[in-house]
Amino acid sequence: MINLEVPKKQAGLIDQAHQLAMNMLRPISRKYDRAEHEYPKELDMLAALIDGVSETGATGGAGAGGVRREEKPEDGSAKVRNGANLASVLSIAEMCWGDTALLLSMPRQGLGNSAIASVANEEQLERYRGTWAAMAITEPGTGSDSANITTTAVRDGDDYVINGEKIYVTSGDRADSLVVWATLDKELGRAAIKSFLVRKDNPGLKVERLEHKLGIRASDTAAITFTDCRVPAEDLLGSPEIDTKSGFAGAMATFDNTRPLVAAMAVGCARASLDLTRDLLEQAGVVVDYDRPAQSQSAAAAKLLQLEADWEGAQLLMMQAAWMADNRQPNSLEASMAKAKAGRVGSDVTLSCVQLCGTLGFSEAELLEKWARDSKILDIFEGTQQIQQLIVARRILGLTSSELR
Repeated sequence: MINLEVPKKQAGLIDQAHQLAMNMLRPISRKYDRAEHEYPKELDMLAALIDGVSETGATGGAGAGGVRREEKPEDGSAKVRNGANLASVLSIAEMCWGDTALLLSMPRQGLGNSAIASVANEEQLERYRGTWAAMAITEPGTGSDSANITTTAVRDGDDYVINGEKIYVTSGDRADSLVVWATLDKELGRAAIKSFLVRKDNPGLKVERLEHKLGIRASDTAAITFTDCRVPAEDLLGSPEIDTKSGFAGAMATFDNTRPLVAAMAVGCARASLDLTRDLLEQAGVVVDYDRPAQSQSAAAAKLLQLEADWEGAQLLMMQAAWMADNRQPNSLEASMAKAKAGRVGSDVTLSCVQLCGTLGFSEAELLEKWARDSKILDIFEGTQQIQQLIVARRILGLTSSELR
């Protein structure tokens, strides 16, 4: 059974991530929010440091590349473990306490890397080691339903030829490769959707534009087209077989690992807002007393207590989803619950903190307004709030996507 406390063996990792967030990300946060699309060169040194620590094994495989379900031990033991998935969400939450956009800009820590870790075979994992992969799913006109993907991949000898367009690709310009979702056969529907590792220098791939955004401005978001883009067949992630019985399950398995990561981003960003708001309220003479009921304190203190309670619920759901992945338990329901709860709570907490701090919260004198802008995307990408609620309802009611739309 899951323990609701943060594992002691990961305390060192969490402390390291917090120190990096405080000393390296926070100081440059405002700079790169203003300098939209300018690459944060400071991240090169930080990425090299993280790579070095990872090589020692001290992080336990934490980070986007660590979200992989390990096989059940050969001896059949069912020992409860706190592994790389839990380490990843806890460390990412700390880094997003520093800055969400800079975390999303970190080399080799893209959502595409977590997709590779989720579905690639062992040979591919070794071959792609060191790559920085963006995730290319969303298309014009498909909305939030990934099953409506129209980008095609047609087998031609030893290659697949990809044609289509992807939009809102996080790190789509800076990353050196993309995990592209495409269909092998439109007539077979969801079951034919596969993901491919496409390198940025492949002929036929073109970055069309970069988006100007409300938040996460330090992170580049690109629109990309594929025109007869040839990809070696060996770069199809996982199995090339089309299994109509499992349908979309293989592709959706990626989200079971990546949605807790996005929940972690929202948890970290919201925690930053709560910490700063508490300090600013104390400076204004409003001290939260955790030993007294909310109704006997000021309205501001009572509101902060309510926000912290909501935040803790999001954190626990995030940890549960990651812990289940570490222990080889199906977690589609829990991953969507974590993403839905954390996304909603993140937006509510950051905006409420702006309101609690009044003009100071609205001003650029503090980072509260930036965190409110950054947090909104965390309720949108990797499946919107509404889509997560729909998935949760289907799982609980035992209904298919055609039965409950």
